[in-house]
Amino acid sequence: MKKGQVYEGIVERVDFPNKGVVRVEEETCIVKNSLPGQKVKLFVNKVRKGKAEARLVEVVERSPLETGHPCSHFGVCGGCTYLSLPYEEQLAIKEGQVRKLLEGCLSRQSEPWSWEGIKGSPKEYEYRNKMEFTFGDEVKDGPLTLGLHKRGGFYDVVTVTGCEIVDEDYRRILETTQKFFAGEGVRFYHRLRHEGYLRHLLVRKASQTGEILAALVTTSQNPRGGDGDNAQKREEDLRQRESGQELAQDGTLYPAEEERRLLDGFLVSLLTLEKEGKLDGKFAGILHIVNDSLADVVKSDRTDILYGKDFFDEELLGLRFRISVFSFFQTNSYGAEVLYRTAREFVGDLGGPDKVVFDLYSGTGTIAQLMAPVAGKVIGVEIVKEAVEAARKNAERNGLSNCRFIAGDVLKVLEEIEERPDLIILDPPRDGIHPKALPKIIAYGVERIVYISCKPTSLVRDLEVLLENGYRVERAVAVDQFPWTANVETVVQLSKGEIQSKKIRVDFSLEDMDMSGFQKGATYGEIKAYVKEHTGLTVSTLYIAQVKQKCGIIERENYNKPKSENAKQPQCPPEKEAAIREALEYFKMI
Repeated sequence: MKKGQVYEGIVERVDFPNKGVVRVEEETCIVKNSLPGQKVKLFVNKVRKGKAEARLVEVVERSPLETGHPCSHFGVCGGCTYLSLPYEEQLAIKEGQVRKLLEGCLSRQSEPWSWEGIKGSPKEYEYRNKMEFTFGDEVKDGPLTLGLHKRGGFYDVVTVTGCEIVDEDYRRILETTQKFFAGEGVRFYHRLRHEGYLRHLLVRKASQTGEILAALVTTSQNPRGGDGDNAQKREEDLRQRESGQELAQDGTLYPAEEERRLLDGFLVSLLTLEKEGKLDGKFAGILHIVNDSLADVVKSDRTDILYGKDFFDEELLGLRFRISVFSFFQTNSYGAEVLYRTAREFVGDLGGPDKVVFDLYSGTGTIAQLMAPVAGKVIGVEIVKEAVEAARKNAERNGLSNCRFIAGDVLKVLEEIEERPDLIILDPPRDGIHPKALPKIIAYGVERIVYISCKPTSLVRDLEVLLENGYRVERAVAVDQFPWTANVETVVQLSKGEIQSKKIRVDFSLEDMDMSGFQKGATYGEIKAYVKEHTGLTVSTLYIAQVKQKCGIIERENYNKPKSENAKQPQCPPEKEAAIREALEYFKMI
């Protein structure tokens, strides 16, 4: 195959994650967003070391497996991958992907292991308990939209009023919010120009109780536009609003009463849905979040409660969890029960009520609290402080006194914990366990480890290290937490074998690793990529080095100094410095 050429071929299979393997005569090529059996037209955009990657141009012939799709947005919206397949076919694809990866990794293991297939979600549709919708437009300068990003696009947003992975309450709230702000002529936040007001609509719903949290996320800029949208004026505006002062109405700053009118109208439009009986659930709270971050992420500079409260309670396997807007909680409550029951089964008998369990990467402590009734002590470690605080409060509400949650990096916390575990449960982020943390986990020498993974490619990388250091896989199963998407969970049970060497060897490849999932540091390339993706800005290595020095991150001597004493060195502009600082915060470097 040649770069820049167009070919046609048949999709033989789809590897994780969403990598269609297309046969073109005697060669193969990777094409994302394709399905087994499709005949596709593709444009080759990369050829390296005999491997070709291409962009999907057109589906020439549908796959015999496709039986139609219930969602009018499928193929345009970037949310779902397998929606045009029967659910059984989707499960078969995901099971095949995970099994193939595990078999390749475990071919070096001499002992037999048990593959237990895949467990489906109890609900195939309308299963999500959280959605982050984005304001934007579907075409440049088009009407206001509110929904999900277009497939393959960063700026275009599709209004997904027919989305099938959320229930009717989400769709009604989405449609009502979009119509209200479109009718008011309020502009959305432009991610390249960093101008505008509307950013996101975040909706959460308790699967068991039906309580709903809705949060409108905006900037502090003028909803109508104007020439006064700069950081200094926004800060002045914020101080004036907090002090209750009236704002000038000369176009440079928006009047506080205008924003209050808009927020009141938004509030009334949502409460009317509940009052008229158009919602199955009921609002626990409606919030307004101000976010002036350059990054395209939902975060809070300030949160105001417009109605009700800023949390609700969710039930899971007999335990109650308090959920706020930013709480980490499995997005499929029904599937989470399957996942955690499976994990509990894989743990088995601890061998006594006095045993110590480590729950590493514990989030809000769900697994730790499920283990607490059968353990002497459970210690959870999680880097997100808010999640740790939530875990402590949830354990207290559930009457569990033998749970201890520690806020910090697993890599560092393991050096400080005095207790030694009898069992370790691992539930790391998508990119797996930090290579430097693995030897410390292995050094405990526990007889059993249960590994819960949301990214099988990261899982097999970590398993290779565990296998080389005396562990063997006993059993494994996939769990479909996210029907119709390309994601899949895997639960693996490992037991202790004979250690071949006293030294712990760690080999790993950076090919599938995204260091943003780790707790320390990032390369210049990763920082550049983050800034580009989230702000649209291009930053140089020099600018990054300058900002790192300002933040107290030491660089190599003379790294960013000019060669000549009289030479003028360009300085990082304020806008790019802010974007770089956002990236450094994201990568936990500051």
